[in-house]
Amino acid sequence: MSDRVAILGAGKMGEALLSGMVRAGRPASGLVVTTHDDGRADVLRERYGVEVTTNTEAVKSASTVVIAVKPQDMGTLLDEIAAFVSVDQLLVSVAAGITTSFIERRIPVDVPVVRVMSNTPVLVDEAMSALSAGSHATEAHLELTEGMLKPVGRTLRVPESQQDAVTALSGSGPAYFFYLVEAMVDAGILLGLPRAVAHDLIVQTAIGSAVMLRDSGESAQSLREAVMSPAGTTIAAIREMEDHKVRAAFLAALEAARDRSRELASGHE
Repeated sequence: MSDRVAILGAGKMGEALLSGMVRAGRPASGLVVTTHDDGRADVLRERYGVEVTTNTEAVKSASTVVIAVKPQDMGTLLDEIAAFVSVDQLLVSVAAGITTSFIERRIPVDVPVVRVMSNTPVLVDEAMSALSAGSHATEAHLELTEGMLKPVGRTLRVPESQQDAVTALSGSGPAYFFYLVEAMVDAGILLGLPRAVAHDLIVQTAIGSAVMLRDSGESAQSLREAVMSPAGTTIAAIREMEDHKVRAAFLAALEAARDRSRELASGHE
């Protein structure tokens, strides 16, 4: 079997991974993708020069199979490919809420499975991807998966029992961030700024703050306190947020997201 990578389901996440691997230097001949949309298939062929084929043909030709279909389509896909999967392959699932045990039970051989929860910054090579090994996956399989994901961002290993929390915090995290930016832009308009000016101010402030948080080695609390002077503007704003229980609302929101992830996972068991 070749060292080709098959991506089953070339939607946003599937194409983002495909694009990242191409940019990292993997030749198009080492990749094969699938999609049910003929128009989409033509776009992928033209954009990346890759082969687009059926799920079963893709599985038969690859050593690593990335499953990037929607969670509700996972059962049907596994039924379709089960007879063509071998113990020499690696299955990497990026479908939210799908456990490694769900996949393992539907494949008749002891194939290694690695579960991945990534997020939408994969589209700009700044994803956070959390990996969990199934019962047959080894250190080598985890390293292979990390090598495939590193061109599109950072990776982190977690026990699979923590994947629902990862989904709530990181998988859904970009939406919380965009929601906050949206609210701050609206506040800027309320304070008299044009929308474009408010947008540019907030976006660059967010980028600079994120880089400081990543590179300074300081905690978020320390960096926040460095901005606040006694009786100043920042502490006045923070006091209002505390009075409106913004922190408590975030805690409750993430708990709700975690619980929903558990519900989705239980529906596939």
